Amino acid sequence: MRIWVSRPEPGAGRTARRLSELGHAPLVAPVLRIGPGDGPPPSGRFDGLILTSANAAAPLAGAGLPAAPVFAVGRRTAERAERAGLRSVHCADGDAAALARLVAAHVGSGGSLLHAAGEDRKSEPAASLAAAGYRVTTWTAYAALAEAALPEAAARALAGRDGDAPLAAALHFSRRSAETAGRLCREADLGGAFRALVHYCLSPDVAAGLVELGVAAHFVAARPSEEALLAGLAASD
Repeated sequence: MRIWVSRPEPGAGRTARRLSELGHAPLVAPVLRIGPGDGPPPSGRFDGLILTSANAAAPLAGAGLPAAPVFAVGRRTAERAERAGLRSVHCADGDAAALARLVAAHVGSGGSLLHAAGEDRKSEPAASLAAAGYRVTTWTAYAALAEAALPEAAARALAGRDGDAPLAAALHFSRRSAETAGRLCREADLGGAFRALVHYCLSPDVAAGLVELGVAAHFVAARPSEEALLAGLAASD
C-alpha cells in the first residue's frame, strides 16, 4: 500500500523506513517543518525537566541548564533525549497521565519543573502537575511551521500524475499536521482525493481534527505511539 507520511522531519524519514520494512511504499511529503522557538529558556535551577515531544530534546540539551532529571513522555522521546546528550532520562508509558505520575514519583510536590514543548501543545501534563502543587514553567523550545502550499510530491500523487501506484492512505501523527494536510489539499483543489484516502490517526485528538474537516478516520491507535499506529496497518489488511 502506498502511504503518505505528512509529519515533519526527522520523524518522517524514520516512519518511512518502518513502512518500507513492513512492505509498504511510503510517500514522504511533510506539511510542517520544525523551526526555532521563542528564545532561550528561563534561567535558574529546576527539579525536573519535562519532554512531551522528541523535537524539544535537542533545544533542551543545548540550553545549558543545570543538571536535573529528565522525564520523557515515551520511548522515542527518551531515546532522542539521550542521543542529544541529556542524562538521567526517565521514560513514561506514552501519554500525559503516565508522564504526570512518573514526575510525581521522583519529584516532591512543590518542586520546580520546566516543560520544554512546542508552540502547539496541550494543557497536560502541566495542568495536572500544577494542580498537584508543582511549579511548572513552560518554555517554547520549537515551533512547527506550516508549509505555504501542498508539497509537489503529494499533489502529483493525489492527482495520479506521478506514474506510481495510487496513493491509498495517510498517517497522521498530530492534529496540527492532519489539519494542515487537509487545508493544503483543499487549497490545491484536491480535497476530494484527500477525503478518499484511508486515514490512520495516532490518537482520538488527531482524529477529531480530521472530523472537523469532514474527513472520517479509518483507524485510531489504542495508544499514542508509532508502534500502535503502524499496527493498525496490519489490522486493516
